[in-house]
Amino acid sequence: MNRKINKEGLGSQNEIIKTEPKIEISKDIKYFKIFEENIEFVASNGFDFPVGKPDGKGYYNAQKFQENNHLGDDWNGVGGGNSDLGDSIYAIGNGYISEAKDYEGGWGNVIRIIHLYKGKLYESLYAHCDSIYVKPNQFVNKGDQIATIGNCDGIYYAHLHLEIRDSVDLEIGGGYSTITKGYLDPTEFISKNR
Repeated sequence: MNRKINKEGLGSQNEIIKTEPKIEISKDIKYFKIFEENIEFVASNGFDFPVGKPDGKGYYNAQKFQENNHLGDDWNGVGGGNSDLGDSIYAIGNGYISEAKDYEGGWGNVIRIIHLYKGKLYESLYAHCDSIYVKPNQFVNKGDQIATIGNCDGIYYAHLHLEIRDSVDLEIGGGYSTITKGYLDPTEFISKNR
């Protein structure tokens, strides 16, 4: 006999009806399961730079991590101005696209890739993209073209804002902060994990 549960969790005749507790799977566990089922996309071969593949040739880091409280690196073409508008952006490592969307305003088009490397999850974030060539829930390999460099419809000179996070799925944030928990120096991280 089925009984409806009222807001106190009691049956219509004050019987206690047992319900299974709702268990939320943490996003970390979700990503570990995704990689377990797609082991070939684990970032076992390290990381490369996102422009001028694989070593950033033809580009420079115009605003480094924590310069002016910056939470990433800004990669610009050596020609300056908008000389790099439309240039290729590459996945820094094998991974899973968790997000690819237009945040509008100062962020513009953003791609977020989750990487599993040496048993730990990392996230790379690519902002101000002109064109996006990937979709959420897709896998990429290191060096795959994922987007082109943009300028947020003229808000900035063209460049790529790259962040690397060791806490996945953080809020998008503002790109600048004195609080760096969850954020890594992108150039240092890539250089140490080639």
